[in-house]
Amino acid sequence: MLSLSPAAAAAEESTIRPETRDDPDLDPPTGPVLRPGDPTEALATGAPEREPAEEPDDEPDDAEGVTGPPAPTLLEQMGGVSGVIASGVPVVVFVTAQAIVGVLVASIVAAVAVALGISVWRLVRGEPVQPALSGLLGVAVCAFVAYRTGEAKGFFLLGIWTSLVYGGGFLVSVIVRRPLVGVLWHLVNSEGQGWRHDPHLRRAFDLASLAWVVVFGARFVVQRWLYDSVYADAWLGWVRLAMGIPLAAVAAAVTVWAIRRSRQASRASARYR
Repeated sequence: MLSLSPAAAAAEESTIRPETRDDPDLDPPTGPVLRPGDPTEALATGAPEREPAEEPDDEPDDAEGVTGPPAPTLLEQMGGVSGVIASGVPVVVFVTAQAIVGVLVASIVAAVAVALGISVWRLVRGEPVQPALSGLLGVAVCAFVAYRTGEAKGFFLLGIWTSLVYGGGFLVSVIVRRPLVGVLWHLVNSEGQGWRHDPHLRRAFDLASLAWVVVFGARFVVQRWLYDSVYADAWLGWVRLAMGIPLAAVAAAVTVWAIRRSRQASRASARYR
C-alpha cells in the first residue's frame, strides 16, 4: 500500500470541510460548496427565501375613473350670467339716456363709456373680458352708425341686419343637415363631429338651431318694421330690449337640453365600448 508523505496528507485534509474533519463517520462533501446568500442555501437549510421588494406602482389604481376637467358650458363661454347681463347694459343706457335727455351725442357717449367701464371692471376682477370687449366693439360700431345717420334709431340698424344674417345661417345649417348649434358646440369642445351620424342627436340640435332661427327672425321682422315706421323713436329701443335677453333665454334653454342629450349619448356609447 502506498503511503502519503506528511505534506500531501495535510493538503488532502485541508480540502475537507472543518465540520467533517473531526467526525470520522462523515464522508467529505461531493456537491457544490454553498455560500451565504446563495438562493440554493434556502432550499438546503429550509429557510424561507427572500422575496424581492415590490417596485412602486406609478399607474393609478383606477385609470378609468380618472377624468379631465369638465368642459365649459355655453353660459361659461359667454362669460357667465354677469357677462350676458353686461352685454345688454350699454343698450339700456343708450335707450334710457335718449328717452330722458333726447340728445343723440350724449346718449352715444353714455353708452360707450359704460361699455368701456364694464370691460375695465371685468379685467380688474380677473374675469373673462372677451364678452365685454365684443360688446364694446359692437356698441362702438352702433354708435358710429347712429352718429353718421344723425338719428337715434341708427343705433339699432346694425343689430337688425345682424339678426337677419344669424337667422339665415342657422336655417341653412338645418337644411344642409349640419345644425349650427351642434357644430359649434362640438367644435369648441374638440369633441369631433361624429354626433351627426346619430339621428336622435341631430334632431335635438335641429330643434335648438331652429329655436335660434325663430329668435333672430322675430327680431328682424319686428324691429325692421318699427325702423321704417313713425314709432321708431318712441318704441324701437324698448322693443329691442324686450326681444333681447328674454327671447335668447328661451333659445338657450332649448340649446342646453340638446347639449345634455349629446352628453348622455356620449357617456352611454363609452360605457358599452
